[in-house]
Order: sequence, then structure tokens, then C-alpha cells
Amino acid sequence: MVNQVTTVEEFDAVLKENKSVFVDFFATWCGPCKMVGPVVEKVSETEPNVAFVKVDVDEVGELAQRYGIMSIPALFSFKDGEKAGEIVGFAPEDQIRALADKAK
Repeated sequence: MVNQVTTVEEFDAVLKENKSVFVDFFATWCGPCKMVGPVVEKVSETEPNVAFVKVDVDEVGELAQRYGIMSIPALFSFKDGEKAGEIVGFAPEDQIRALADKAK
């Protein structure tokens, strides 16, 4: 399951409380984001040890600035609070799975 994070504080808590985190930075108006969302959801269902969250860059712009996000969708994996990998733009399921594996 992918939970939406709506504040910087909530995001920071997710990073602190989970060893492995996968983040989908998106916007509601973004076509490729709408295509990648269900794929991320599908991957999340098979990765119980990874916390999956999504962040609307229009609602939480501070996080987009923090991570230098210029294009969306932007998919990031974090391991122990540090960025372990990223994909910018639409990606197929196998690439999203590989990115989630980097968080482990």
C-alpha cells in the first residue's frame, strides 16, 4: 500500500522510522505520474519490508526543493535515511522493482 505524505514533518518521520523507504513524487495533473502510480502500488504489495509513500510536489513543494526535483514522476529509494537511488520519468515495473530493492 502506498500512503500519501502531506507534510515535511510526516515525510521526515517516515524516513526516520523505516529502514527502507520508496517515494513517488508526483502531481495530480501529471499524465506519466498517473501511469506510474498503479505500477508503484503493485510493487508495494509485494515488498512488505519497504515503506511506500507518495508526495504531491504541488502540496509539499519544500520536499521537491530539498531533493532537487525538476521533473516528475520522480521515484526515490532511501536506505537508512539516505538516498539509495532514483528514477525520473515513467519506468516499467522491472525498473521500479529494482529501485525498491536498492532500499533494502
